Amino acid sequence: MEALLIWQIVAGLTVLAAGAAGVLLWHCRERRQCLQSLLDSLPEPHQMLDGQGRVLQANAACVDFCGGRLRPLDAVLADRLAAECDGAAADHEHGAEALARLATNARNGAAGTAELRLRGHGSASGETWVEVNVWPSEAPRGALLWQVSDVTARRQMETAIQSEQRRLVDLFERAPIGFYSVDGQGRFRFVNQTLAEWLGRSADELVAGVDLHEVLAEPPPPETPAYAPVAEADDQIEVKLRGGGEVFDALIVQAVTADEEEPGALRTRSVVRHLTRERAAAEALADSERRFKRFFDEAPIAIVELDRGGRLRECNPAFEALLGLEGRKVVGEPLGRWVVEDDRSLLRETLVASAKGPGQSADLRLQGTRELLCTLSVSVIEGAGKPAGFVCHLLDTTEQKALEVQFAQSQKMQAVGQLAGGIAHDFNNLLTAMIGFSDLLLLRHRPGDQSFADIMQIKQNANRAANLVRQLLAFSRQQTLQPRMLNVTDILAELSHLLRRLIGETIELDMVHGRDLGQVRADQGQLEQVIINLAVNARDAMPGGGKLVIRTYNVAFETPQRRKGEEVAAGDYVVVEVSDSGCGIAQENLDRIFDPFFSTKEVGEGTGLGLSTVYGIVKQTGGFIVVDSKLDAGTTFTIYLPRHLRRGEAAIEPEVRDARDLTGIGSVLLVEDEDAVRSFSARALRNKGYEVHEARSGESALDMLRNDQSLVELDLLVTDVVMPRLDGPSLVREVRQDRPKLKVIFISGYAEDSFRQRVGEEEGIHFLPKPFTLKQLAGKVKEVMSEGSA
Repeated sequence: MEALLIWQIVAGLTVLAAGAAGVLLWHCRERRQCLQSLLDSLPEPHQMLDGQGRVLQANAACVDFCGGRLRPLDAVLADRLAAECDGAAADHEHGAEALARLATNARNGAAGTAELRLRGHGSASGETWVEVNVWPSEAPRGALLWQVSDVTARRQMETAIQSEQRRLVDLFERAPIGFYSVDGQGRFRFVNQTLAEWLGRSADELVAGVDLHEVLAEPPPPETPAYAPVAEADDQIEVKLRGGGEVFDALIVQAVTADEEEPGALRTRSVVRHLTRERAAAEALADSERRFKRFFDEAPIAIVELDRGGRLRECNPAFEALLGLEGRKVVGEPLGRWVVEDDRSLLRETLVASAKGPGQSADLRLQGTRELLCTLSVSVIEGAGKPAGFVCHLLDTTEQKALEVQFAQSQKMQAVGQLAGGIAHDFNNLLTAMIGFSDLLLLRHRPGDQSFADIMQIKQNANRAANLVRQLLAFSRQQTLQPRMLNVTDILAELSHLLRRLIGETIELDMVHGRDLGQVRADQGQLEQVIINLAVNARDAMPGGGKLVIRTYNVAFETPQRRKGEEVAAGDYVVVEVSDSGCGIAQENLDRIFDPFFSTKEVGEGTGLGLSTVYGIVKQTGGFIVVDSKLDAGTTFTIYLPRHLRRGEAAIEPEVRDARDLTGIGSVLLVEDEDAVRSFSARALRNKGYEVHEARSGESALDMLRNDQSLVELDLLVTDVVMPRLDGPSLVREVRQDRPKLKVIFISGYAEDSFRQRVGEEEGIHFLPKPFTLKQLAGKVKEVMSEGSA
C-alpha cells in the first residue's frame, strides 16, 4: 500500500505539473524527482500502466526485470511464460489465465495477487517463482499499478518442507509395524496403511466407524476399557487380531494420553507388531542358518573365512581335518601359518588381487600333518565401500597332481619304450645276420685256425650288442619271457653266492626271508636279472662299504595304494625290498632313474640301462616298483609281484628236451623280408638236412603255396612277423584256410605277446625270438618238426 500511495502522489504531481505555471511547475518537478528516487530505491519491479496499457511510470528494478528495455510488465510476464513453458502446456495455460484474470479484475476496481512460475531468470535451477500484485489507481483514472516480487526462496523452502512431510507420512504409513490411535470410546481416530492391510480393511473404513474391540479375534472381558485390548493395565499386550480372513498374533505397545482437541477426553498412541509374521521370519532365518551351518560343516572341501588381514574368523571341520587341526584353536591365526614359506607371498598377492577385482585362485602348498598341494579360490566379502574380508575354498589336489605326474611319466615311458622297441627290432635283424653268419664261418674254421679268433670276436661282440638290445626290449616290455611259477625264497638262495661275489667283501649282505611266501609267475632269468641289477646299483652307491638288505614278505591290499607316485592295484603281492646304506639319490633325479640311458655314473662306468631293464621286467611281469631315497641315508627299491600260488603248492616245471642232435628232414618254407637273415637261415637249415624254399615277402610266399607243386607236401612254415603289406600273422591265417594242420614258427625281434593275440591259441604255432644262433634255429625247427611223431 505504501507503494500505491507513492504512485498516486507521483501521478497527482504529474497532472499538476501539466497545468500549473512558473514557480509551481519548478517545485512540482523537484518533488517528482524526489519521489522517483524513492521508487527506484524499491528492490521489486514497480510499474504503472494507463488504461490503454502504456507505461506511465516504472522504477529502475522494473527496467532491469524487462531486460533493460522498458515494456509493460504484463507483456513481459506473458512472454516469459510463452517462451519458457514449451512442453509444459498446463503450466503455461494456468499462468496466462492468471495474468489475464489479474488485469481484468484490476480494471474492474479489484486488486489481485497471483504466483507464476518463470524459467531462465535469476535462478541457478533455471526456474523462478514470482508473486504479481495489481492495484487499480484513481489518478489517473483507469491506470493499473503492477508489482513483481521474487518468491523463489520461499517456494523452494515450502517445496522442501512438503517433500519432507510426504516422506515422513510415507514412512509412517508404510512402516513395517502398525500405528493407530483410538479415543476413549475405542473408535479409531487414525490407522496407518500397514495396520489397515493387516486387518483387511481400508484406513478410511476403520476410522469411519470401527471400534478397537471389533478387530480382536476373541472378545475381551466386559470390564475392559473401550480403548484397551485387554482388561489388565499394561504397556505391552499380546493379543490375537482378526484381519483378511485370518487370525494372527500381535503385540500392542500403547500409551494413553489426554486429547488436546477435546478437553477431558482420552486418546491412545499405539504401536502394533505382527508376531505371527515375525516368528515365521525368525524361524525361516534360523532354518536358513541351520542349513548354512550344516552345508558349511559338512562341506567336503575346506572353507575358511578371513578378515581383511588374512586371519581366520571361522573354518569348517574339513579345513581342520585337511591340516590335522582337530581340537586346536585356529580362529585368529593367519592362514599363512599353514602355507609353505615359499608360497606365502603368492597367498598375499592372491588376496590383494581379489580385493581389487574379481575373485582369484592359486595353487599353494600347505603344511599340516603332511605337505599338501591345494587350489585356493578366493571371493570377497563386501563391506561399506571396501572389502570386509574373504571366503576361501581350499581343494586338496595332491592326489590329482600326483596322478597327472604319474600319467605324464607313464606316457613318457610308453613313448620311449615304443622308440626303444622299434630300434631293438631293427638291431635284432642285423644281429641275427651277424651271429648267424659267424656260426656258419665257425663251421669251416675250427679252433687253431688263424681266423677262428677273429670270428669269435665278431660273434662275442654281436652277443654283447644282443644283450643291450634285450635290455631295451625289457624296458619297453617287448621282451619274450618264459614265465613259470617260482618261489622267490629259492631264487634268492640260489643267487646269494653270486651276489656276495658281485658286491665285494666290504659290503654286508643280509637276506631276510618272509614266512609262507606265495609263488610268483615270472621268467626266472629275468627275475634274477632284476635282483642282480639292483644289487650292482647298491654296490656302486657304497664305494666305502655298507650294508645291503634284501627282504621278502607278503602283503595284501583291499584298495589301490599310492606309493611314491606309483599306484599299486588292489590284490595279493609278494614283496621284494632291496635296501642299501649308500649315498642315496637326489630328489631331482628320482623321476628320471628309470629312463633309458640316464646315469649319474662317470662315462664308461655304466650304460644307463640297468634300472630301465628292471622297470620293464617288473612291469611286463605284472608287478610294480617303487623307490624311496634320501641323500646320505640310502635307497630302498620295493617290488610288488602278484602272488599266484602259496608255498607248498605244485609249480609247473618246463619240459626239458635233448637238442644235441640238430639234423632233420622235411620241407620248410622260409619267409623273411631281410635278405641277410633269410640267407643265413636258409643255409643253416639246409646244412642240417632240410629242404628249404625261400620267399622275401608274404605275397610271394602265398603265391608259391598256391602255384608251386613242390610245396604240396610242406611240413613247416617259418615266417617273420613284421613285413610290409602282408605280415606274418595275416599270411598264416590265409595259409591255414587250406592247410589247417601246417606247423608254423614265427621269428621276430618283437615280443611274442605282441602278435599272439592276433593268431589266437591255435595249435602248431611257435615262436623264436631274434637274434638267434644257428643252433637255436636248428633246435627250434627240430623241436617243432618232431611234435606228434612217436
